[in-house]
Amino acid sequence: MVVFGPITPGQVSFLLGIIPVFVAWIYSEFLEYKKVSSHTKVHSDTNLVELEKETIKEDDRAVLLEGGLSRSASARLHSSSIKTNLIRFMTMDDAFLLENRATLRAMAEFGAILFYFYICDRTNLLGDSTKNYNRDLFLFLYLLLVIVSAMTSLKKHNDKSPFSGKTIQYLNRHQTEEWKGWMQVLFLMYHYFAATEIYNAIRIFIAAYVWMTGFGNFSYYYIRKDFSLPRFAQMMWRLNFFVAFCCIVLNNDYMLYYICPMHTLFTIMVYGAVGIFNKYNEIGSVMIVKILACFLVVILIWEIPGVFDIFWSPLTFILGYTDPAKPDLPRLHEWHFRSGLDRYIWIIGMIYAYYHPTAEKWMEKLEESEPKRKLSIKAGIVTVALFVGYLWYECIYKLDKVTYNKYHPYTSWIPITVYICLRNFTQQLRSVSLTLFAWLGKITLETYISQFHIWLRSNTSNGQPKWLLSLIPEYPLLNFMLTTAIYVLISHRLFELTSTLKSVFVPTKDNRRLLCNFLAAVAISLCLYCVSLILLQIPHSPA
Repeated sequence: MVVFGPITPGQVSFLLGIIPVFVAWIYSEFLEYKKVSSHTKVHSDTNLVELEKETIKEDDRAVLLEGGLSRSASARLHSSSIKTNLIRFMTMDDAFLLENRATLRAMAEFGAILFYFYICDRTNLLGDSTKNYNRDLFLFLYLLLVIVSAMTSLKKHNDKSPFSGKTIQYLNRHQTEEWKGWMQVLFLMYHYFAATEIYNAIRIFIAAYVWMTGFGNFSYYYIRKDFSLPRFAQMMWRLNFFVAFCCIVLNNDYMLYYICPMHTLFTIMVYGAVGIFNKYNEIGSVMIVKILACFLVVILIWEIPGVFDIFWSPLTFILGYTDPAKPDLPRLHEWHFRSGLDRYIWIIGMIYAYYHPTAEKWMEKLEESEPKRKLSIKAGIVTVALFVGYLWYECIYKLDKVTYNKYHPYTSWIPITVYICLRNFTQQLRSVSLTLFAWLGKITLETYISQFHIWLRSNTSNGQPKWLLSLIPEYPLLNFMLTTAIYVLISHRLFELTSTLKSVFVPTKDNRRLLCNFLAAVAISLCLYCVSLILLQIPHSPA
């Protein structure tokens, strides 16, 4: 087996951390097996009631893999200090391992998946093949998926509006998840088949994701008024937990997965905009000032020459990126390009979220108006939307990608608004969604990151994925089918594991425990890193 690239301290640190977890998990499974066997042998004929209770306890512990700790396990875990838990883990305390068996299983599974990532993208155990674009095949596969989804997963929803309590559902959760799903499929196929002719469309899709970041986060903070540290930490965990381990195990820069730093930045900016002086958020003039302040900040950092580099240069160690194919570009070039393309659209998302209740009330009145008036207004909205969309397509979308990128930050809101108008102009359209695409929409982060390593290949640190992973050489369609099935399955599992581990390590109502967990994670990471540095120096020491 040939390994592409040197072994890094981060990779050794990961191994030093995950091996004890694997050992502890296997031992905990053995203890559970021994416990169940002993229990069955003693009570096989006399105590079926007790056996049923034990099964219920086991099911309770297994809830971890569905999204969180059981109540009893959670209470035991949080009642003990981190120092005590670490000692019990290192000494392989039987009771501790049994109590946290599901957590250990989730951590071990997460580590095994990352090991598979490394095998696929950093060794020659599996092959690769070149990308090949065929428009006919591209459209056939996508439209086939749309047809199958429409035939098997079209579902009507009867959710009530949180504002009026009526069934309006303007821009409801099912709809936005579906929106993310069908865009993500095209985004991934664009990478897999190198479909460069839809580059401008992909830029719109990414802008739509960022728009949803502004829309979704503003809606949550404005309605729930939950600016707590645990809520913020949970969001940061969701965005960065998986990608952080990919950077460590595969020795990549954070900016290779540029969607993650972009969404992290704009999530923080929305949090700051709504959270600062949040007790005045109900005052319309205050919200207008906040939104204008957001525009002012963006203009100051991205529009005035030189300010961007001055502002972000202290974070070059996180946001810097050097593409091996373009080594002469400045380290912050990629961050400037990616964040600059969508620097305004998150604010547009905030504005739409702020006026979302007003739009719902207006649509409610429209639905209750006389049929002739309702039809004429809706026809007018659709006509205007189609006309504006056509003008944008002819004047902006058809430009070459370099020229288009110059206009994109100022015009990306147009196709997004057109889509929202067309998708929501009737109650029937608003109330249905394709649940297959909605399901895919929930795992967009995992499919985005995973594609680099178990669907495509780069074969080098920080390299763009220019090749396809090949499990069935010489059979491109069969290979596409197999690698896609494995890739989607693993992405979904990663989504579940991220949620599971978040519920374990990011408590929702205990700031002190959250801080202790964070400090413990930093301390353990530093210790593992120091040990890995020493281990890597041993082979080079003089005899």
